[in-house]
This record gives sequence, C-alpha cells and structure tokens, in this order.
Amino acid sequence: MTLTTSKAVRIERHGGPEELQLVSVLVGEPGPGEIRIRHKAIGLNFIDIYQRSGRYPLPMPLQLGMEASGVVEAVGPGVEHLRPGDRAAYASQPPGSYCEVRVMPALCVCKLPDAISFETGAAMMLKGLTAQYLLRRTQPQGGLQPGDFVLFHAAAGGVGLIACQWARAMGLRLIGTAGSDEKCVLAKAQGAAFVINYAKEDFVARVKEITAGQGVKAVYDSVGQDTFERSLDCLRPFGLMASFGQASGPVAPVSLPVLAAKGSLYVTRQTLFTHIATRQSTQAMADELFAMVASGQIEICIDQRFGLADVAQAHRALAARKTTGSTLLTL
Repeated sequence: MTLTTSKAVRIERHGGPEELQLVSVLVGEPGPGEIRIRHKAIGLNFIDIYQRSGRYPLPMPLQLGMEASGVVEAVGPGVEHLRPGDRAAYASQPPGSYCEVRVMPALCVCKLPDAISFETGAAMMLKGLTAQYLLRRTQPQGGLQPGDFVLFHAAAGGVGLIACQWARAMGLRLIGTAGSDEKCVLAKAQGAAFVINYAKEDFVARVKEITAGQGVKAVYDSVGQDTFERSLDCLRPFGLMASFGQASGPVAPVSLPVLAAKGSLYVTRQTLFTHIATRQSTQAMADELFAMVASGQIEICIDQRFGLADVAQAHRALAARKTTGSTLLTL
C-alpha cells in the first residue's frame, strides 16, 4: 500500500481552541465506496466548534472539518460517479476535512463544475446545501409562495447570506436579524427585504410591525437558546419554527400547549445529514446549488481566510461572532 504524508488538525480531547493540534498523518489507499482527495481549500463551520467543545461529543482522537474542495487522487471499488483527476467538493460525515489529503466516503462528494472555483466550492457546500434544504425542503403548511414573509436569524453568517439571496430569487420577503448595524447592511445588500439589529431592537415587535401584525410563515433559527422562544411569537397561525443550530446554547424543551396557544404552530429540528443521506438526494441538492451559483443568482461571500496552522484563531473569531459570510482554511 502506498502511503501519503499529510498535515492535519486533530484534537485529543474536547475543549477550547487550544486543543487544536497541527500534526502529520499517513494516508493510505481508498477502500470500497471511498476516495482519496487532495484538498485545495477547506470550509469552516459552527458545527466544527460544537464537535471540538464536546457539545456534539465524538470519539478521540478527532480530525475536525465537514467541508472542503479539491482534486480526486484515487477511487475505491464501487465508486462510479468520480474519477481520478476530477475537481470535487463536499459536505460530509465523518469529520476530517482539516487536512491536506484524506480518504473518505464518496457518497456525499460531488464533481465541482469548472465554472466554480475551489475556494467557492469549499465555502458553499455545507452552508449552501443547508440554505437549500431549509428554503426548498423545510416549508410551512401550504409551502412558500412569492411575497411570503420568513424570518431568518444570523442573516449575515455563511448560511444566512446564501439564504438571503436564495429567498430573493424565490420572491420571498426575508426578514433577517443580525447583531450589528454593519451585519444588517451586509444582509440587506445580499437580498434581505428587511433587517433587524437584535442588539438594538425588539425583533418580535419589529416583525409584527413589518408584517402588519400578521407574523411570518416560517422562522429559520440557528441561534437557539437566545432566540427560539421569542421566535414563536413571530409566527402566524400554522407557522413553522425550523431550528437548525444552537450557537447560543441548546433550546429548552418545547411545551405542546404553548404551540397550541400561539396558533397551532409546527416545530422541527433539522440537520443537513438527514437530507444528504443518499447519493441521489445529495446530487439533486448539489445540482440546484451549483446552478444557482453558476447563474450568478447566488454569490458566495468569502470574508475570512486563515492558514491551516492558524485554525485556533479562526475558531476564536467564529465563536465570538466576529465573522461574516464564509470562512476558509487555506493550504
């Protein structure tokens, strides 16, 4: 077996950014259903922080990272949709993208169109596929039609900026929240119909004002503890509360009588990896995302870049909510 040496970021135990270690590892040949890929760029996501800190506990030692792009070097038996030399990008389990080279399951790896750069590919897969399944697959009763109001928290983040643009393309009136005036300006520029600085304004009161007291058809929330309960008050009857993250902490148990009292509401906790559990669903979602980006309807905003050796600094910036758009680790 041929072995390749690769730099990689691993942790030996859960904890803070100081646990992130840059090490050398040996990478072998792909087995059945696997590929070996040499990365060109690596995406950073909040789920990486959950896994590092232990909020999402995983076996140790752990190589972090859920998203990257690169060139396929080798394919294992049974892999038919990829060949050596293909440009590729992915959002995939298990973690391991914080490295130069890795062997990984091929199921969620997609060929990257020539019209899309490696940096854009690495920055958009997890976040873009998340925006896709939220707005296109996680819809309230009766679906979403042009003119409908939706509320999207953290609208200036990586997922949020893509969602602002996708919602605009769908004709939706997206109300985006963010924690500063600068972030609100960014979300508005990327397609949010209305923006709310929740550090200065009561977002429930502003949503009611914007919607003339009717409320929104859906709330998409990755913030969690700080926003979830009050977001229920932003929904119209039969509205959908879609939680897909918990950056501020876990959401408290939901009372069913409260959902009844607030208008027969629907609540769901979504995760990308349920949606991309099959090769067919992964490709279908990626094809739609690629088409939106290649056509110019969605621009992937890469606002921060860090070297692989500076990954701890990148984690600190992301956790402190000092980032906007997408963040890359460069090689």
